[in-house]
Amino acid sequence: MNKYLISLTFCIFFVSSCASVEVTTNNVENEKESPFEIDENQKFLDFLEADWEKTLTNNPLFATYTGDKRFNDKINPNTIDQFEKDRLSDFESLKKLNSINSDKLNPDNKLNYNLKKFDIESDLNLSQFPIYYLRLNQRGGIQSFYETGNRLVYQSKKDYYDWLNRLNQFSDNILNFLEINKQGLQNGYTQPKLVTQGVISQIDAIINSDINSNPYLKVFIDADETLLSQNEKLELINDAKELIINKINPAYIKLNNFLKNDYLVNSRDTIGIKDIPDGKKYYEQLAKHYTTTDLTPDEIHEIGLREIQRIRAEMEEIIDSVNWDGDFESFLNYLRTSPRFYYDNPDDLFDAYLIMSKTIDPLLPKLFNIFPRAPYGVIPIPAESAPFTTTAYYNSPSPGRPGYFYANLYKPDSRPKYEIPVLTVHEAVPGHHFQISLAQELENVPTFRKYQGITAFVEGWGLYSEELGEYINLYDDPYDKFGQLTYDMWRAIRLVVDTGMHYKDWTRDDAINLFIENSAKSILDIENEVDRYIAWPGQALAYKIGQLKILELRSKAEKELGEKYDIKDFHDEVLKRGSLPLDLLEYYIDEWINQTLNS
Repeated sequence: MNKYLISLTFCIFFVSSCASVEVTTNNVENEKESPFEIDENQKFLDFLEADWEKTLTNNPLFATYTGDKRFNDKINPNTIDQFEKDRLSDFESLKKLNSINSDKLNPDNKLNYNLKKFDIESDLNLSQFPIYYLRLNQRGGIQSFYETGNRLVYQSKKDYYDWLNRLNQFSDNILNFLEINKQGLQNGYTQPKLVTQGVISQIDAIINSDINSNPYLKVFIDADETLLSQNEKLELINDAKELIINKINPAYIKLNNFLKNDYLVNSRDTIGIKDIPDGKKYYEQLAKHYTTTDLTPDEIHEIGLREIQRIRAEMEEIIDSVNWDGDFESFLNYLRTSPRFYYDNPDDLFDAYLIMSKTIDPLLPKLFNIFPRAPYGVIPIPAESAPFTTTAYYNSPSPGRPGYFYANLYKPDSRPKYEIPVLTVHEAVPGHHFQISLAQELENVPTFRKYQGITAFVEGWGLYSEELGEYINLYDDPYDKFGQLTYDMWRAIRLVVDTGMHYKDWTRDDAINLFIENSAKSILDIENEVDRYIAWPGQALAYKIGQLKILELRSKAEKELGEKYDIKDFHDEVLKRGSLPLDLLEYYIDEWINQTLNS
């Protein structure tokens, strides 16, 4: 399992309860270090270096994302045997880590130690379950590997040939995936039928496409002609076509036939993960790892219900302010159906996202002292996956490549204008691009810290950033403000419907209806969102839980610091260490408050 942050869309990040994370405040600058203490720090640094090397060796695609091209012609194996080897390797790493006396580490290494231990234990907590049976996902996976190639940076002729070599191995992964799901079906581990149907549709689109428009050909058709001669580019295109026709498509056809004729027919009609073996226990662990808390699914469900009530009251105030002559339901229907809130074509929608991102950029000095060096861009979600995925997502920068805010342009009549400001602050700046880029640009930290993506922190910051639009007057229009509240409501509803479907007895219609009754999101968006939660249990819990903790800490800082409080200093303090479990974030904010008071 890839434990590091590559993409917020296609990688599932696992973080467990951090109750065991221990923080110490010893100021060793005033202590006299013994040779033993120096040796213990070096022992730990040697461990981190060896462990990072193992990570890159075992995850060649991730290595490429970090700019390390030593394994550039290899792909990650996806067999059950490899999963078990990775689990055993994590046990070995934990054993070596536990042999280090953390009490003898300096303050920086104490934090590094706690985060590394948290990281390994998180993976082990998840890998006790056979999650390899649950990788079928309509939002990304075996059917969209071509998107990986589209995200890579091609700086030489060799980079293109390396990608071709990777594709040459990929048909084995497709067939491995087929065998894993056969075994899962036999053992009672399947995804719901609606997930399978989405994957089948996407594979159909690939194998039925004209060879010249096959998505696996795109990298070579778009290849940089300053790096390749005309003959070399043509040779690559012809080799890729042959590979698609003779290896990739035949493997996809075998997988698709199995999915259509066996898996779909015999997989479960239910939608909740509780209906697989040990499903409730699995979901309880998912709730811990995505929120980094010990909150139970029932407690999270209740938090969601309270947040819905609070946000609904704010929405009612907006409706009163625009003198709407009707009830809440009629106002939502107006927002979903009035042409004034929608663009007629994808190009205009895309331009609106571009304009909004560049409107926000010069306003950010009001909120931050420190800015990322990495640039970002706005690009469309690929047409092949756009009908099956959500409104937007972010993909982090890598060496030679900016971060990208991906916007969904499919059916612009379902993408309201009042969502554009709030969506941009979440996915671009000051949301994901700000937080993730600053983490990758951290100095004097072990490399794993730059890529560690703890979902409650990452997505909690993204949702928190939506509220920051208030500070830069992004929601002056009441409909834009209603859009921000709609997105806040969306994440509150997530807490209720995710726990409802996976831990209680909620149906898909129950989840959809709660959205329809309380948010202005379009029906298409709502259905895609609910289907996302069905395919990816637990992940949706991270956003609101993380946001509430950051808001709680900001409120505490404002109250205790008084005139010494500066929101820019607070944001710098939140982001300066990269991604953290929520209780560790709270520890450092409390420490900062005390230091500021005493300064």
